[in-house]
Amino acid sequence: ADIPVIPDLEEVQEEDLAMQVAAPPSVQVNRVLTYHDLDKDLMKYAAFQTLDGEVDLKLLTKVLAPEHELREDDGSWDWDHLFTEVSSELVTEWDVGQSEKED
Repeated sequence: ADIPVIPDLEEVQEEDLAMQVAAPPSVQVNRVLTYHDLDKDLMKYAAFQTLDGEVDLKLLTKVLAPEHELREDDGSWDWDHLFTEVSSELVTEWDVGQSEKED
């Protein structure tokens, strides 16, 4: 009774689920919080000042950088320019290291 059986081709074709598509989940999004809202919530609720009820995050929340310090202007990256810049910095560091070894 425990002998494995090779299924017939007709049975396999009936069970083919590859062509079936699942319905996407429906998620209701009210709004995305701004950095300002998150900052207010962080300082307002004591729940955000501890992690797992054991780790005190008060020190971390005191030294977090404000939003205006984290914002950067978007800039385009040119691969050739970026590669040349990084390569020249690495060569410069290598030359300095070599000259220090010689001294």
